Amino acid sequence: MNFADRLKQLPSASHLAALQLLGVDGQVLATIENKPGQTGSLVVYAALAALYGGQITPAAASLGLEWYAEHVADARAFPGKHPNIDRLLGWAQGSEHFAVRTVAA
Repeated sequence: MNFADRLKQLPSASHLAALQLLGVDGQVLATIENKPGQTGSLVVYAALAALYGGQITPAAASLGLEWYAEHVADARAFPGKHPNIDRLLGWAQGSEHFAVRTVAA
């Protein structure tokens, strides 16, 4: 299934202004905002956090890569072009869990 079709199956994130991804000590590692160019990633990360108890685990990261579908090959070919996918590529290979904090719209 391609990315656009997958997004249609995931819950809406219209109630969110952003998601903050937190490191082990609670520092904000990244913010994904509900704005053009980031809304798809916001939907993916929000759905992953809902499925994995508010965290992005290595298993969640792997599932997220499946959901990003055709964009993963582009991210691998051009590191830095898709930072939200790059992050999942690294996290899928690790053992850490990253907390997700939602910011309401």
